[in-house]
Amino acid sequence: MHLPQRTLFAGCLHFLSQAYPLTYQPDSSVSTPAAPLPMLAGRNYHCQCGQPVFFRNSQCLACNTPLGYVPERGRLIPLMPGPQQNTWMEWRPQAQADAQASAGDGNFNGQVQPSSNGNGGISAMAAPAIAGQDQGQANADAAPLYKRCYNLSTPARCNWLIPVDDPLNLCRACRLNHTIPSLNNPAQPDNGYLWGLTELAKRRLVSSLILLELPVKSRMTEDPQRGLMFKFLRSSVGEPHVMTGHDTGLITLNLDEADDAKREAIRKAMREPYRTLLGHFRHEVGHYYWDRLVAGTPWMDGFHQLFGDETISYADSLKRNYEQGPPQDWPIHFVSAYASMHPWEDWAECWAHYLHMRDGIDTALSLGLGLDRSDLEVTPFTREDLYQPDHPEAERFLAFLNHWTRLTTMLNEMSRSMGVPDFYPFILPREVVSKLYFIHQLVVSHSWMESVQDAQPPVQINPQESEPGPAADKADGGGQNEHGNQDEAQAEEHPQAQPQPQQMPTPSPQPV
Repeated sequence: MHLPQRTLFAGCLHFLSQAYPLTYQPDSSVSTPAAPLPMLAGRNYHCQCGQPVFFRNSQCLACNTPLGYVPERGRLIPLMPGPQQNTWMEWRPQAQADAQASAGDGNFNGQVQPSSNGNGGISAMAAPAIAGQDQGQANADAAPLYKRCYNLSTPARCNWLIPVDDPLNLCRACRLNHTIPSLNNPAQPDNGYLWGLTELAKRRLVSSLILLELPVKSRMTEDPQRGLMFKFLRSSVGEPHVMTGHDTGLITLNLDEADDAKREAIRKAMREPYRTLLGHFRHEVGHYYWDRLVAGTPWMDGFHQLFGDETISYADSLKRNYEQGPPQDWPIHFVSAYASMHPWEDWAECWAHYLHMRDGIDTALSLGLGLDRSDLEVTPFTREDLYQPDHPEAERFLAFLNHWTRLTTMLNEMSRSMGVPDFYPFILPREVVSKLYFIHQLVVSHSWMESVQDAQPPVQINPQESEPGPAADKADGGGQNEHGNQDEAQAEEHPQAQPQPQQMPTPSPQPV
């Protein structure tokens, strides 16, 4: 029987987590404390029936229990209907028992039927309870109530939950959208499918940003001056090419990057070791956070020391990069060839790698994967490799960094044993380690919170009256090497800045 590679890889990870259970014992040659950086939330989720479920799932495929992701908690939770119409609450055994007892009359409160497999699951397609019904009322009163993101019923298939008192019906990730591709273009019938893949990658990005306590506000509805928004565009035949890039809080992404064949062809043409949707998002959002957290702050001194002078001409640097290529000694100074192009790109590449590392380690730890008993020959980094080695976070960051080095070395070897590209095809020189530590210091400092003003109430915007966002004066593909000026007329606009965009199709949600 032929098994998909991802199934085999998951099996290998399970075996490794049993063979090498996680303990926080760093390399003996490095003086480090017992624990590395604290976990964010992990990616190890389970349904109420005990079966493992995954970040993208909206329903348990074993027992049909509906699932929802709570971004503030970083958890994918099993759900049951709440006490009011169109509300949901976390699945609780006693509340479920009360609901099933009510089903003794053959009605189950007239709403939800138990799953036929006998595991007590709730069908995700059943309607929520009607207001005033008292199933599990005592438990419901104490439990947070949620509503589903509107985009669950679109090709985005968003499984995120929203507090029931939130005036918006788009979740914290979906409300960041300024423009989505046309879903009714007969010349591009796969737009919905590609948009769904793009949204899944964006949700993984946003989930990490929220758990890192970075500012994540919609420029459309929450923070018009300093917020973030996304445009997902796709060129039609004969139209100018859509360029991926960032400009003052607006991130534009070419939807063709969700097409595996096209993206791989570009990766080979650009001679890149790595090119993914998630990599695009992490790189471009790095530009946003440089504007948001570094520019005009005391952090600029450290930035200039490590990354260089950002005032040198970006256009000239871009031209030189494409005409002459990167400097031959780039591997000892930068994490990628593209990072050598300009200090802004060096920052964005290092920011993306910091997010790779935080999410990767968090996933490994949550799955119980550790390397303290491995026989890997890896030279650990020491304090001397860090920017400001006497900083209080130095030891914990070293433990985190050295764990990442061992983990990726092992996973690279596993990838080679499967005949696939390396899991992490990068080498971290000492200068890059200092840059990564600088970014870590910024993230854990929460220095931006000192200037946060009173939160602005959400703004309701009618999609028919919504104005296009600013054009991207400069666009880049980050580590993905896409550059140029953006043409806003390259796809039909579907602003998503209000609760229920009427032009969006509303197919029935399907379990994923």
